Amino acid sequence: MSRRLRRLPVLLLPLVLGTTLVACGSDSGSDGDDSSSSDALHGITITGDVGEAPKVKWDGKLDVSKTETTVVTEGDGDKVAEGDQVSANIWIGNGATQKQAYSTYDKGGKPESIPASAELNPVFKDAILGQTIGSRVAVTATAADAFGESGNPQMGIGNKDTVLMIVDLMSVTTVLDGPDGKEQKAPSWAPGLVTDADKVTGLDFSGTPKPNGKLRSAALIEGSGDKVKKGQNITVNYLGQVYDGKKPFDESYSGEPASFAIGVGQVVPGWDKTLVGATVGSRMILAIPPADGYGKKGNSQAGIKGTDTLYFVVDILAAS
Repeated sequence: MSRRLRRLPVLLLPLVLGTTLVACGSDSGSDGDDSSSSDALHGITITGDVGEAPKVKWDGKLDVSKTETTVVTEGDGDKVAEGDQVSANIWIGNGATQKQAYSTYDKGGKPESIPASAELNPVFKDAILGQTIGSRVAVTATAADAFGESGNPQMGIGNKDTVLMIVDLMSVTTVLDGPDGKEQKAPSWAPGLVTDADKVTGLDFSGTPKPNGKLRSAALIEGSGDKVKKGQNITVNYLGQVYDGKKPFDESYSGEPASFAIGVGQVVPGWDKTLVGATVGSRMILAIPPADGYGKKGNSQAGIKGTDTLYFVVDILAAS
């Protein structure tokens, strides 16, 4: 999702969405149990069960010049395919200092939600796409290949360091191609949708009454899936436009769907308040007053004033 809608930055965004990095080869293998030490791991030993924080025994400073991927434990679940939404625990170590740099297990084992798509950082891609759920996959790489020329100072990883990434694939959710459910009558307060084939390209405010300052939401298509719960990671396509605006200030239909946790403050309050309880497959229309959007300051980067009411169409494609 665009940072225009986020309240907080995403720590792993440079890792997961580093589309400008050069693709690297991989060397995959499996020993079928819960420990591994191989040539691709340069003497590093990884022990522990999938779903629990790994124990890592380093064999001195990690010195690598290319990216290598090793299946430490091979799971027996579904194979991850393009377009899936993967729930994964991630552990990252600095190969120069042999210290942990980041771990989702430090956050109570709450996995990251990762879209399995061509947008994945090439270093990360082989650890996700084509692997089976229940697997533990390790990647050794240079910091420059993993994070870009600057490394990742936020994690204490310099651009000349090396990294060890361990990915535990916990579950997978199939992402819908579009809304799936029963069409509903649009409410009188809602703008019309401008579409190109199956993509929403804008909102038409002709004849739409002025906003009344209230937070509003309605399903244009009532999804046939489960209800979205607070704290779940949801995957959506969306488009946002201010009332009577001539063009959208943000949208995802022309690119990849967005994924984020809902109901926990990662997005504007109006989304948290209206999308929790909606069903997967729904196409929602939202009217969000400033108090539930960006407040009196607005968002100058997006051209949103503090008095603007935001209108969104949101397609809920998955929840996990």
